[in-house]
Amino acid sequence: MAERADIDELIKSVLRGDQRALARAATLIEDQDQSAARLLTHIRAHAGRGLILGITGAPGAGKSTLCDRMISLLRAQGKTVGVLAIDPSSPVTGGAILGDRIRMQQHHADPGVFIRSMATRGIPGGIARATADLATLLDASGRDVVIIETVGIGQTEVEIARLAQVTILVLVPGSGDDVQAMKAGVLEVADILVINKADLPGTDKIERELHSAADARPVLRTVASEGQGIAEVLEAAQSCKPSVHLPAESPARIDHLGIAVRSLEEALKFYQAQLGLQVSSREMVAQEKVNVAMLPVGDPHIELLEPSEPDSVIAKFIAKRGEGLHHIALKVPDLTNLVERLRAAGARILNEPQAGAGGHLYVFVHPASAGGVLLELIQA
Repeated sequence: MAERADIDELIKSVLRGDQRALARAATLIEDQDQSAARLLTHIRAHAGRGLILGITGAPGAGKSTLCDRMISLLRAQGKTVGVLAIDPSSPVTGGAILGDRIRMQQHHADPGVFIRSMATRGIPGGIARATADLATLLDASGRDVVIIETVGIGQTEVEIARLAQVTILVLVPGSGDDVQAMKAGVLEVADILVINKADLPGTDKIERELHSAADARPVLRTVASEGQGIAEVLEAAQSCKPSVHLPAESPARIDHLGIAVRSLEEALKFYQAQLGLQVSSREMVAQEKVNVAMLPVGDPHIELLEPSEPDSVIAKFIAKRGEGLHHIALKVPDLTNLVERLRAAGARILNEPQAGAGGHLYVFVHPASAGGVLLELIQA
């Protein structure tokens, strides 16, 4: 586990776009290091500026060549690029076979390009477990465009549409007979349809098939190996307003469960020794008079709260009710507007937005307004 001061310095370097810092941060995230939670918490606020492109399609369609040519054109436009190339897992080591990185080797020395190969490690859907977090990492580092190239498993490869703002499906002449089958899968979630290797026989046929199924979405021709049609694909991607093909995620999600304990050290004997959970951060929140330990459980956390003063809210809670669940915390996209709406609806807000553990802004909603549970709302 990296030390906290070390992680803070790493965060600063990532936000400057430093290549080595990006590589180290990516490794921490992929390895699910306990310091990765703190890293991601601090960089998420800086993401959302880059264009996230998903490139999907069957093996042999020329996705990697298309990506390579897109990188070259984007760099010629002065844009910085991050690439996540999802490769099949090695049956021996479980790691990525690294085929995509080899094909993009010409960009290796370019500081404006960061390429990371990722192993699927058995995860279905054409992406790896940490793909979303690494896309956030590259976006937060200031990359203008982040390209996610999926492993290429065929028509069921729809998870990319949940991560990318624009999804590009790459097909080749001769796959027209598969278009009908794709209607129940990847064809439905693609924003742009690209016929690569369009110099081969059968291009007209598959183009007709795609136009009949495209619902006014762009159908473009490329010969990626010759650099033909790449500019048109990028122009379509940069101007595309992505359709909503998959169910939208809830605007709020569970961030953590707050548990009041008399002693952090005693509680951690159970959570660490018995459950195997690891502490991602510890700190004292002065205004709440509480010591805090955060333990990731997947994306959400368990927040252990120990009173630092006998007159703190947590101390009074324990004195009245004993140790136990103190509150539920939800992360929301726009805390200020939500607080205004809740107040207008008559909800009891217990404090003005202020910084808490980890530096996030939060408010508490009285249990009388939240079905009997103290609810913490956190700015995402």
